[in-house]
Amino acid sequence: MNTANRTLPLAARADSLVGSVIDSSTSLLAAQTHDVVRFAMGSPAAEAIPTEALAAIGVEAIGAGRADAFDYAATEGDPALREALLAMLEGTSDATTSDRLTITAGGMQGLDLACKIFIDPGDLVVVESPTYTNGSATALSYQAELLEAPVDTEGLIVSRMAEMVEATGRTPKAIYTVPTFQNPSGTTMTLQRRHELLELARSWGSMIIDDDPYGLLRFSGTAVPTLHELADGDPLVFSVRTFSKMVAPGLRVGWVDTAPSLQQLIINAKQAMDTCTNLPAQRLLAGFLTSGGLEEHLQTQRAQYRRRKQAMQEALQEHFGDSARWTDPDGGFFLWVTFDESVDTEALFEIALAEGVAYIPGNAFSPSKRFPNALRLCFASTNPDRTREGVARLAAAVRRLQDRS
Repeated sequence: MNTANRTLPLAARADSLVGSVIDSSTSLLAAQTHDVVRFAMGSPAAEAIPTEALAAIGVEAIGAGRADAFDYAATEGDPALREALLAMLEGTSDATTSDRLTITAGGMQGLDLACKIFIDPGDLVVVESPTYTNGSATALSYQAELLEAPVDTEGLIVSRMAEMVEATGRTPKAIYTVPTFQNPSGTTMTLQRRHELLELARSWGSMIIDDDPYGLLRFSGTAVPTLHELADGDPLVFSVRTFSKMVAPGLRVGWVDTAPSLQQLIINAKQAMDTCTNLPAQRLLAGFLTSGGLEEHLQTQRAQYRRRKQAMQEALQEHFGDSARWTDPDGGFFLWVTFDESVDTEALFEIALAEGVAYIPGNAFSPSKRFPNALRLCFASTNPDRTREGVARLAAAVRRLQDRS
């Protein structure tokens, strides 16, 4: 029987599964045989992951001699990690209680849980523009209709968002925001705008999906209270957090902080996904937290990331001082670089890769592709010397692109 041309019975949502340009870059870069400076993935540098500390506590923390060391875990999270996480958050802007916490398989599962629970096909969801492409892709996978609201140096322009929502004649089911050291722009939403956002969400009855992976990676400036803290228990705020940026992305451990009334629903939804988050990884993190290793690690990394950001900005000034502009974040991982309209960063990408530098084009961060002359650079993953080399290669690529036109 010839089955080559058989039509598969795909679900209607299949067309909405757009994937991630960011995640796909991992496979693309692995296939390269020449030296490439990697500004693409938003991940800590290999040397920034506390490998030795994790290895030193590994066997004991995991409990390798225990019969349950590699068993299933409770869906809401292993008690050891939950207790250690509550202690870690005490006194911070994300301080919370046990009945609000659910451990997840990284921040992405938190976003998926939020969309799975709240988004119906056709619902209006506001996303920042530019926005984290995996966040918008998750909403699209549940067949949301996206409304892109602009971002400036003070974060989401809440007043403009309100005008855009009013023009649709509908209220959004959810608002997706990365309020602190935003991915990809690096900007932070001001305190005033956070209050305005909460007021609007309450008036509309809209969920705020508060995605904040970078908040503890502030290396300058004055801290702003999280949406979680400002909401003061309001069930409309669904907070998503992760250890991927702070400790190690490969562990795939994060958490969500929600109204206690949602916890059983979250557990039900998670049990239909993966039953539980990886138990050895949870116990490894619990051991790292209780050993006191996290705070020392964060202090070291904050200093490193500040130096790395400054090195990237200095290199950009040297090579693009008169032809581009970029953001100046107080923390996190990213710079958002905007060229004049003659530089198409998607067309530039292959040239840049051949020159030995990788980035993510701006259009990847907008479902409607609003940023053809912008790109995102991750400064966290490369040391200053390597960064200077990468920016020089990017400048060479831009010259080649312009020579073609």
